[in-house]
Amino acid sequence: MRWAAFSCLLVPVVLVVYGTSFGGAAVATLGLAAVTAACRVLLRHSERTERSAARILAEDRLTPSHRGRHSRAGAGGQRGCQVSSGMSPQD
Repeated sequence: MRWAAFSCLLVPVVLVVYGTSFGGAAVATLGLAAVTAACRVLLRHSERTERSAARILAEDRLTPSHRGRHSRAGAGGQRGCQVSSGMSPQD
C-alpha cells in the first residue's frame, strides 16, 4: 500500500511537469485515490476471509473424528453365524 500512496503523489507531479493542467492532475489524483481505496478495501476483505477459512480448516483438523472400533461398517461388519437363505450342499 505504500507504493500505491507513493504513486498517488508521484503521478500528479509527473502530469504537471509534462504539461497537464492542475485541474487534470487533480482529477487524476482523485481517480487514483479512489481506485487505491477500493483495492485496499477488497484486499482487507480477502485477507479476513482467508484467515477465517484457515481458522475453520484448522478447527476441523483438530476435532477428532470419533469412530470407535465398534462403529465400523462394511465388509466384516457382521461377525458370528451367518444364515443363508437357500439350502446348503450338506442338506
